[in-house]
Amino acid sequence: MKHGIIAILPLAAGAAVYGFAFGLLAAQVGFPWWGVALMSSFVHAGSSQIVAVEQFAGSSAVIGAALAGAALNLRYIGIVASLSDVLSGLSLRAKLIVIHITGDENWALTMSERAKNPEVGAAFLIGSGLVMISVWTASTTFGAVVGAALPNLEKFGLGFAFTAAFIAMARGLWRGPSNSGPWLVSFVVTVAIVLLGMPKAYAIVAGSVCGLAASYLMKTQRKLPA
Repeated sequence: MKHGIIAILPLAAGAAVYGFAFGLLAAQVGFPWWGVALMSSFVHAGSSQIVAVEQFAGSSAVIGAALAGAALNLRYIGIVASLSDVLSGLSLRAKLIVIHITGDENWALTMSERAKNPEVGAAFLIGSGLVMISVWTASTTFGAVVGAALPNLEKFGLGFAFTAAFIAMARGLWRGPSNSGPWLVSFVVTVAIVLLGMPKAYAIVAGSVCGLAASYLMKTQRKLPA
């Protein structure tokens, strides 16, 4: 566990920066600091939290925000499936807790370390996950407390922190040009729906679903005999 705690610290520092920015802007659109704290600790998914706050700020579309957040988090189905060997031997209760504290950063780090040393397992994932959820909750809550006491911060361009965070997450999920098809499908569908005037939340959902469908079709075709 100690190995995971130490190894994740550089990634946790980066998450704290955009977590603080998220807390600032969430407070600016009316979220109380305790609401931000609860969201960060119970949802623990930066991308869906960002989309939810933007949706609430723009239209208060609860259903749209929930759907967009769920679509962004569909990747966790694959992430959890990839952890079957890591979590083997744990009780169901322990598995659920570990899954909750697992995010993009500590999952990617754990899988990378396992590739070097197969002995790396649940303890590493738990240690790194506890650091990430603690840092994320603390940084977003602190940002919300500061944001509630300051004037409008949008003029300082802090909203770009969200864009930068999404770019960083996308880069971490990139697996090379051979898998660019689903990305392209998702991008085209999302942009097309936005241009048609549909709410952005639903465009994200449609783009995610179409991207997943494209990925499934590509994998199916690769398995078919020539």
